[in-house]
Amino acid sequence: MHAKLSASGAHRWMACTPSANLEEQFPDKSSEYAEEGTLAHSLAELILRYNNNEISKKTYSTRLNKLKKDPLYSQEMQEYVEDYALQVWEQINEVKAACPDAQALFEQRLDFSDYVPEGFGTGDVVIIADDMLQIIDLKYGKGVGVSAIGNPQLRLYGLGAWLEHSMLYDIRRIRMTVVQPRLENVSTEELSIEELLDWAETEVKPRARLAMEGEGEFCVGDHCRFCKAFATCRAQKDHQMELAKYEFADSELLDDSEIGEVLSRVDALAKWAEAVKDYAFDQALNHGVHYDGWKLVEGRSNRRYIDDTRVAEVLQKAGYHEIYKPKELQGITAMEKLIGKKQFADLLDGLVEKPEGKPVLVPQTDKRPELDSAEKIKNEFNEL
Repeated sequence: MHAKLSASGAHRWMACTPSANLEEQFPDKSSEYAEEGTLAHSLAELILRYNNNEISKKTYSTRLNKLKKDPLYSQEMQEYVEDYALQVWEQINEVKAACPDAQALFEQRLDFSDYVPEGFGTGDVVIIADDMLQIIDLKYGKGVGVSAIGNPQLRLYGLGAWLEHSMLYDIRRIRMTVVQPRLENVSTEELSIEELLDWAETEVKPRARLAMEGEGEFCVGDHCRFCKAFATCRAQKDHQMELAKYEFADSELLDDSEIGEVLSRVDALAKWAEAVKDYAFDQALNHGVHYDGWKLVEGRSNRRYIDDTRVAEVLQKAGYHEIYKPKELQGITAMEKLIGKKQFADLLDGLVEKPEGKPVLVPQTDKRPELDSAEKIKNEFNEL
């Protein structure tokens, strides 16, 4: 069961309050990435509960073997999750050294419905010691780096944990940490309880009320990326279609500032257009929707052997023996997944290189250092 105003979706419904109602019109869809993340969380919980002496070695082994049967499990996942669990356990040990009565809770349901109607979520790790409450959240994905700074999901988890434990503990501060092992990304935000409650009262509560009632203004931004209404949202369409103004520009050529503006929008436009195509295809194929000017047809396909073994037998009998491709090494990513990140690094030390990448044009916010252009290098050479 997912809350309408979930903690994981807070970055979206807080920025675009009508989106919560809009998303209810669409079914939940899973993906391999989501299932991979769920498996990684199950593995992390198992390791942490075993380390915390909550389950026996036999129970641990039985459950681990069951997880290993999942087709998404790999040695690479095991190592990344163990790295995360080690960081969590180091933090727990550090806290317990100063406060032996400290509590460590795993996969705890956190209720923050005092501020968000029907609001709840699940905290991966909650640590309580004296006047400090800590939230540690595993992010297994590697597509987008996640920061704990100003992260509404972690803040809502912190709020729920404080509401749950504030009667027994005089909690003064809250520390929220994201651990993203596949990107070697660790990020932490620390707030006083007063700061957290002020945020909850002045920002969360009024926006949650608007979101619950489907009110407020649509707001397009990065938060739209995983919105279920992304492909069919009219506000998104209007935003993307703003690029069409250049079609009616007075000048025959765009100037540099106009090209810069187009560049800042073109990737988002391409992603939106692809989402619209995927949505339309699903509707046409699975729901019988017809779009004017478009039709479903059988796609192109390539020939394939019906039975590889029988094909080989026939060809060899006919005198053809050079029928197999030469053996080829697995690619680096596949090999690393096969044998594990640490074993890969140990065995192939000095045998793997990363050549310079081809120049690409990216936004100024990209963290990579800027390259000199060919024109600049040419001018500097002429000045020598």
